Amino acid sequence: MAGRIRDEDIAEVREKARIDDVVSGYVTLRNAGGGSMKGLCPFHDEKSPSFHVTPARAFFHCFGCGEGGDVYSFLMKIDGITFTEAVERLADKVGIQLRYEEGAGPSSQPRGPARGRLIEAHKLAAEYYADLLGTPEALAARQFLGSRGFDQAAAETFGVGFAPRDGEALFRHLRQKGFSPDELVTSGLIGHGRSHYDRFRGRLLWPIREANGEVIGFGARRIFDDDRIEAKYLNTPESPIYKKSHVLYGLDLARKEIGRSSQAVVVEGYTDVMACHLAGVGTAVATCGTAFGDDHARVLRRFLHDHEEFRGEVIFTFDGDAAGQKAALRAFGGDQNFVSQTYVAVEPSGMDPCDLRLSQGDEAVRDLIARRVPLYRFVLGNVLSRYDLDRADGRVDALREAARLVSSVRDRSKVDAFAREIAASVGVDVEEARAEVRRASARAAKAPDRGPGSAAAAAKTAQRAGERVNDRPGERAVERDIASSAAPEAPAVPPGPPVPDPRDPRFALERETLKLVLQHPGVVANVARDVHGNDFTHPTFAAVWEVIAGAGGPARGAQDAGWTSKLRAATTDPLVATALSALSVEPVRSAREPDTAYVHAHVYKLLELTALRRIGELKSRLQRTNPVDHSVDYNRMFGELVALEQHRRTLRDQSLGG
Repeated sequence: MAGRIRDEDIAEVREKARIDDVVSGYVTLRNAGGGSMKGLCPFHDEKSPSFHVTPARAFFHCFGCGEGGDVYSFLMKIDGITFTEAVERLADKVGIQLRYEEGAGPSSQPRGPARGRLIEAHKLAAEYYADLLGTPEALAARQFLGSRGFDQAAAETFGVGFAPRDGEALFRHLRQKGFSPDELVTSGLIGHGRSHYDRFRGRLLWPIREANGEVIGFGARRIFDDDRIEAKYLNTPESPIYKKSHVLYGLDLARKEIGRSSQAVVVEGYTDVMACHLAGVGTAVATCGTAFGDDHARVLRRFLHDHEEFRGEVIFTFDGDAAGQKAALRAFGGDQNFVSQTYVAVEPSGMDPCDLRLSQGDEAVRDLIARRVPLYRFVLGNVLSRYDLDRADGRVDALREAARLVSSVRDRSKVDAFAREIAASVGVDVEEARAEVRRASARAAKAPDRGPGSAAAAAKTAQRAGERVNDRPGERAVERDIASSAAPEAPAVPPGPPVPDPRDPRFALERETLKLVLQHPGVVANVARDVHGNDFTHPTFAAVWEVIAGAGGPARGAQDAGWTSKLRAATTDPLVATALSALSVEPVRSAREPDTAYVHAHVYKLLELTALRRIGELKSRLQRTNPVDHSVDYNRMFGELVALEQHRRTLRDQSLGG
């Protein structure tokens, strides 16, 4: 069994692996001032960014859900890996050779395949497949790419490759690289039956990457008529590193442009993503063998800056045929996953972006996206187009069906705008449209088959429209039911742990003092020697101080760069751990770097308040003590009171800079 990694190596990796670089692989961060960066939390769904990263202290904390810690904690939480795996992965990233106390390496540890091994297997497989695309056996694959308008440079940009028809070629190749059969089967690269066979043999392949560029799976297209598997597309099965509901193809290439422009374009397949990027639409992404759902929306929002403080836009592309119109109706149900404005881009001729680029060139693809229309307007137009609005009964039926659709919208701020849109399109009074929407909402609320998050009336409307999701791999569709407005709305932020609210003035001084101790221990060390746990009135803050004191106090923190991480690791109380991470990343209120005067104003004031509490207690006891019957006790307490008053005045002068 491998020994534990040396503490000095763990500390060195933590110091060199910048937490903002690591977190940026999963979340788009923007400057929040005070040396802090913020973005949408990857650990819970939120509309306003409350996730903060402080590079100078190598800490993160979400003020919405309470998650926090150092760079190791982040990776362990977001990727579900062990502490050792997090250290090993970051060591590879920053180029540090780890040393193990018993001399053994990580590969001998008795556990299932480590995430790093599965990632490495996919990396080597992608390189192997890409090299084979240029071989004579891959002629049909190259011809297919050429027929879709993609040259060698395009194939290299997207890492497109070819899996040989020899069913065990990849298995042999990776076995020579030192991978075990168990690792290869677990990765999803190799099927397990009577023999170990390449899952994607004889197919054109697209590597599917995480936002940080790591290959975690493949999408494979059938190109040979004698392929025994009839499915046009095959995708990597679910594995420890590949969850199709969380993956968007092309996000690794699109994420920076999505963050810069606050726009995302969701297309239907791998070749559509390629066509869009090559045509200058660098924000295109696609799902991988599944419908676009809530988890995809959450992933996309983290890079889109999709929050109440800033609204971008999400553009869905659909084929112009009936199936595309039905997919748009389903997409309307997922519209409320975004704060951003949602749009639809449909080519009237029915061509997808890849076909459009092939027939009309790059500019036509850019024009397609530029001609986007609001999703709600497209959907309502589709619904109303099925009725003869020149007839009175047609207008009544159109109004009722459109109202049923609008009544399912949970965001009540949008309902009135949709009602006005209905009124203008059908040709009725706005109040009449609003009344019909209210009646539709009431009917939906009374429907017996209605449950939280469902919309029976809207679903029936969808069924009458003959909707069906096309589940071809790489193509986009939205499976989520349209949620009823009468359903109880889930809170935007889950309830956080019971730690003091940053806005609570009762604990502002205690909070700021602990922030100074954790973030600037060198400045605080000499002043805080007289601070004790009983100086903090909130029990969580008192417990935080006890952890600090137990680790040697601020003086020790001034000597140890990884001090805050060690403090958090030293506590088993989740409330204290949450408070530690929050206090480590929350900016201090000083307009400039805290100096001695700023520290004195807080630490000595904290001690003065403790003295005031003791003075109050003594005065109360003196009032209850008879000076004649208990003269000794009375005189002793009176002497203590005089001394405390003098001590309080001294602390007061020191807090004011005296």
